[in-house]
Amino acid sequence: MFTIRKADQRGHADHGWLNTYHTFSFADYYDPEHMGFRNLRVINEDRVQPGEGFPTHPHRDMEIITYVLEGALEHKDSMGNGSVIVPGEVQRMSAGTGITHSEFNHSRSEMVHFLQIWILPVRDGVKPGYEQKFYTDEEKRGKWRLIASADGRDNSVTIHQDVNLYAALLEAGEEIVHVIPQKRHVWLQVLRGQVVVNGHKMSHGDGLAVSREERLTVSADIPAEVLLFDLS
Repeated sequence: MFTIRKADQRGHADHGWLNTYHTFSFADYYDPEHMGFRNLRVINEDRVQPGEGFPTHPHRDMEIITYVLEGALEHKDSMGNGSVIVPGEVQRMSAGTGITHSEFNHSRSEMVHFLQIWILPVRDGVKPGYEQKFYTDEEKRGKWRLIASADGRDNSVTIHQDVNLYAALLEAGEEIVHVIPQKRHVWLQVLRGQVVVNGHKMSHGDGLAVSREERLTVSADIPAEVLLFDLS
C-alpha cells in the first residue's frame, strides 16, 4: 500500500525569519489525519534567514535528527555541546529526561536550509545524548547510506528506536532498490529533485508511506536526494 503526502499538502508557516513546512502536525499546524507515521513523528523542512534562529528552548523524550541541505546551522545545548552543522553532517540529539538547546543560522549573509526529524524513543527517560557524523557525497551516490540506526552499525548515529534511516543521492536515470523486510514499513522523503518510486512520480517535499510491500524501486528523472526510513 502506497500513500503519497504531496509537498503542497503540508502545513506551512512563514514567520519572516523562518519559512517552515510540516509534513506532520506540529506547533500551530494540526491535522488529526497526519500525526506521524509509525514512530516517525516530525519532518520539518526549515529555511532560516541569516543571523536568525531558535533561542534556547527545552525538549524531552524525543530522538531529534538534523540534516542540513544548504548553509550552516549553529547548535548549543545544556550538555555543553557546541557545533556547526553543514551539508553532509547528521546530528542526533536524544532529549531523554530533558535538555535545552538553541539553533541559529551560523551565517550573516546566507540562508540555512535543513530538515529536523523527530522520532519517538523506544522508552521515556533515557539519558540525554548527542552525536554528529559526516558522510561524503560519494558514500550516498547511487546507493543507500545508513545514517541512523538503533545499534549504530556502519558508522551511523545511534537512536533509541528500531528505525533505520538511509540517505541517497541519485543522478538522472539512476535507479536503486530497497527490499522491505517482512512486517516493516517505509517512509520516503524527497529532499530535492524528482524521482519515480514504484511508478509513483514524486518531487521535492513529497513524502510516501509504504506498508505491506516487498520492495521499493527508486529512479531519478533529474538529480535527486532522498531519505528512507525503515520502521517497525
